[in-house]
Amino acid sequence: MALPTVEVLSEQLAAVSGATEVTPDAPIRHIPGVDSLDLMEWLYNFQNEHPDIPADESLFAELDDTTTMRDVYAKLVDLAPQPAEA
Repeated sequence: MALPTVEVLSEQLAAVSGATEVTPDAPIRHIPGVDSLDLMEWLYNFQNEHPDIPADESLFAELDDTTTMRDVYAKLVDLAPQPAEA
């Protein structure tokens, strides 16, 4: 299954957390309504939907005041299996 867009992943985090809005470029730690439990729930859902991408809690290991969903998305892109070359 293809990796969803960063916008879709941000919407999923908003849905899990109950946050009014999660934009891809907003620092995660400063999004009202989003906490570490929400991130783990979002990750759990992601893992279930995308078992082919070896994402784990290390996605958030270096979370600081500037980390955004776009940063998390970049890590997911790096983890996603690459299509085989012909």
